[in-house]
Amino acid sequence: MTAPPTPSASSPALDNPITPHSLVEDLIALLSGTVLVVLGVAMFRQASMVAGGTTGIAFLIHYASHVNFGLALFLINLPFYWLAWRHMGREFTLKTFAAVALLSAEIELLPRVLSFSTLNPLFAAVAGGLLIGTGMLILFRHRASIGGIGVVAVLLQERKGWRAGKVQMTIDCCIVAAALFVVPLPQVLLSVLGALTLNLVLAMNHRPGRYVAR
Repeated sequence: MTAPPTPSASSPALDNPITPHSLVEDLIALLSGTVLVVLGVAMFRQASMVAGGTTGIAFLIHYASHVNFGLALFLINLPFYWLAWRHMGREFTLKTFAAVALLSAEIELLPRVLSFSTLNPLFAAVAGGLLIGTGMLILFRHRASIGGIGVVAVLLQERKGWRAGKVQMTIDCCIVAAALFVVPLPQVLLSVLGALTLNLVLAMNHRPGRYVAR
């Protein structure tokens, strides 16, 4: 069996290794990514679960103090914009700010257009994790995130080569463990399943060198 041909210096893959996203593509990605995330978050909220990242921290604050969830999510992310601006650049920071603002607004508006009369908690953990992970993946591939831990995960992947999914999973496990203080144990265990599902999507699909569009 002959080995596959090695791309030559003049091959299209090497001549044009990065395909830029257009402004329209970025806008559609921000909208579609945040809609997927907010659907997953809605499932988690219905099942009294928590998520990872700054979304999970907002869940903890919401459950413990009944502070408005969307507002808590927006405010928690504010300190991370400085980190993003300094290390990831203006484009990433502005897109992330727009994504978080969209997400916060969608979280508050969603109950007006969608409610669950029946939602199995186990299904909510798996389907919610898949939705949030896929939404985050779309945002990552368009140089954006839902803020906070996502910024740290993307930064460490680009600077250190650490997989964003693994970084996210480690931090998420710590946040979910903290949920033991505010939600019952069954919901914490379901939250762990949701976090694992979410980060499995990222670990398999968001690797250095796998996707080069900007």
